[in-house]
Amino acid sequence: MRTINSGDVTADLGSAVDDTALSEAVEFTSGLIRIDTTNRGGGDCRERPAAEYVAERLAAAGLQPVLLERTPGRTNVVARIEGTDPSAEALLVHGHLDVVPAEAADWSVDPFSGEVRDGVVWGRGAVDMKNTDAMVLAVVRAWARAGVKPRRDIVIAYTADEEDSAVDGAGFLADEHAHLFEGCTEGISESGAFTVHPRPGQAIYPIAAGERGTAWLKLTAHGTAGHGSKPNRANAVSRLAAAVARIGAYEWPVRLTDTVAACITELAALQGLSVNPRGPGFDLDEVLGKLGPAAALVDATVRNSANPTMLSAGYKLNVIPGEATAYVDGRMVPGGEADFIATLNELTGPDVRWEFHHREAALQAPVDGRTYAILRESVERFDPDGHVVPFCMAGGTDAKQFSRLGITGYGFSPLKLPPGFDYWALFHGVDERVPVDALHFGVRVLDHALRTL
Repeated sequence: MRTINSGDVTADLGSAVDDTALSEAVEFTSGLIRIDTTNRGGGDCRERPAAEYVAERLAAAGLQPVLLERTPGRTNVVARIEGTDPSAEALLVHGHLDVVPAEAADWSVDPFSGEVRDGVVWGRGAVDMKNTDAMVLAVVRAWARAGVKPRRDIVIAYTADEEDSAVDGAGFLADEHAHLFEGCTEGISESGAFTVHPRPGQAIYPIAAGERGTAWLKLTAHGTAGHGSKPNRANAVSRLAAAVARIGAYEWPVRLTDTVAACITELAALQGLSVNPRGPGFDLDEVLGKLGPAAALVDATVRNSANPTMLSAGYKLNVIPGEATAYVDGRMVPGGEADFIATLNELTGPDVRWEFHHREAALQAPVDGRTYAILRESVERFDPDGHVVPFCMAGGTDAKQFSRLGITGYGFSPLKLPPGFDYWALFHGVDERVPVDALHFGVRVLDHALRTL
């Protein structure tokens, strides 16, 4: 029987997770890794085999998955689970099927082997994010076996193209198939609720309640083409280089969002410190210094950023080109877009034109309401010694695209990781892997959270 306390947060639903669900989480993680869905950008990817893999297993659980493509081979899967409360708003649970490239020569194992060794699943996607895709699939199938349903309708979406522009994935779904997400007001996906061990004996689980906005920029400088041996006061390369140098050297001002302020406050409390990020005299650098390794949860999200990443100009050493281009990876904190644009106008100056090459909004989700409270309680139920804190992602996820539909996103991919397991380094890194026990933990937490929400 389902019981909710007076705050409508904690629940005692029992568990639908059985041994089959635990083994399937491992089996499906390995199976999805073995399907090479490398996204090299520019449309060079094929997610369809992985989409068919999950669709077959969703169908076996009694669902009716729909396969959708904007471009042949770039396949998305969407299915809806009917909830017990028809008046409740729906919940979106989404994960992407593509992965970033892996150079096999750098790895200890074949990155697409899905090898399970010494209690660990190895391969590209083990943490980003075929592990979560597999855990969700295992939970849904466990529900079917147990004959249980969530309170809310749950829309499951497996997407293409998250590791590039999402135009063939979540962007396509949001723009062309919004009806499939009817009623969805909140969503959960990757990059949250994994263990961080900043100090011996301390386990922190950061739940993502925000994302910096994406601002990928193209800079173009025009000048006078000419011979490299002659003076040229309108040199496009010089103009561009000066602008790029200004951007790279610029110190962006601190802009603390509500999510980041809450994170700092809670991290400080865990260290026995009482701080007020909104109070007079608050010294961010001093506080971050006292947080130690835990400061990594916030130090990339306290301000906007802009990092030059690519340069292109000329075709011959002794020819001054008439045009030069550069690309900059910019990120904007929630509420920081106007300042970002004004600052780029100043830094580029009159001789360099800039434009958004790719742009997505910054996101922020409430951390003082029922949804965050349930996500926190679900983690702490299965790790009573853990401490959940909110945080803002430095980068972004498909939550940006689904936000176009009015869906508020949280990063919630629960994993209980051992001390010394550097989760951050494995994101897009070499020898990506996930412990089997972490997957088992995640299945139990997801089962409880998704049915309670």
